[in-house]
Amino acid sequence: MQTKRLVLVGFGNVGKALVRLLEQKRGLLNSEYGVDLIFTGIYTAHHGAAIHPEGLGALRAIEIADAGGNLNELSQYPAFFASGLDFIQACPGDVLFENSPVNHHTGQPALDHLQAALRKKMDAITANKGPVVHGYQLLSQLAKENKRHFFFESAVMDGAPIFSLFRSALPGIELRGFHGILNSCTNMLLTQMEKGDTFEQALDYGRKIGITETDPSADVDGWDAAIKVAAISTVLMGVPLLPDQVDRQGIRGLTPADLAEARAQGKRWKLVCSARRDGAGVVARVAPEMVSPDSPLYSINGTSSYAQFETDTLPGLGIVESNPGPETTAYGLFADFLNTLR
Repeated sequence: MQTKRLVLVGFGNVGKALVRLLEQKRGLLNSEYGVDLIFTGIYTAHHGAAIHPEGLGALRAIEIADAGGNLNELSQYPAFFASGLDFIQACPGDVLFENSPVNHHTGQPALDHLQAALRKKMDAITANKGPVVHGYQLLSQLAKENKRHFFFESAVMDGAPIFSLFRSALPGIELRGFHGILNSCTNMLLTQMEKGDTFEQALDYGRKIGITETDPSADVDGWDAAIKVAAISTVLMGVPLLPDQVDRQGIRGLTPADLAEARAQGKRWKLVCSARRDGAGVVARVAPEMVSPDSPLYSINGTSSYAQFETDTLPGLGIVESNPGPETTAYGLFADFLNTLR
């Protein structure tokens, strides 16, 4: 039985859901992959950090974090780490799960975290879109040089298999373009506004159910959607793209009157993401659009998302993800882990 030492940077809802899923699947990993797990380190922004080379109790770490405690009590040698990078340098491990908050404009500090892990010959897995967009070529090259993996399935559409679909199931295909709904927060806000909420009321509802951040500008102003478009272009279309190169317009300007007008026409407003090849480049856009009932986007409600891909051999291939949560994002990370074992 091979033992894999797991290290977590970022321990919010997704990190906790990943721990629970890994514990749930421990029997499967033992029987089908010949792998056992130990968690050798967890680093958090608000609850300290713990390192234990022989394994720490990850489920106990969830209890401590949820109670507002400090993970330092689980550490074999209590120490203060000035940054996640210092923690990674000190922590023994075979796989890093990097789930720190996204930085749309630089990809940091996640980009440095993943570089450090790969240089330590750890597999690097992330749900963070920032380093995928701002460091894809660098991280891919580092993974190759160190004979390790850099995977990021959950960076776009949570656990839905987008990147692995093209990597594994669709060999030799050329992606010519795509369009869809990639930001679940704004889709939920528009759904609430269709019910009669004002923009601010919809935001309050989103905060209550945990979908909307305290500062929702990254979602509302289209930055989250733009970085997802950039990630798909960079990885699947082979054209590096940054979020500020995407023609971007958010939903902040839409009013209940706009939604009522669309409803009167039998249409709905959606924040539509799209990209298409244009010579050697890509033309990419994020903007509100009115869609008709004959569009597959029309029936994507709440926090659901959708992507339709146009390729050289398959004219239209769509993926729907219905009402994702931390568990679906955690599954994408888990699937990446299984793919490192294969």
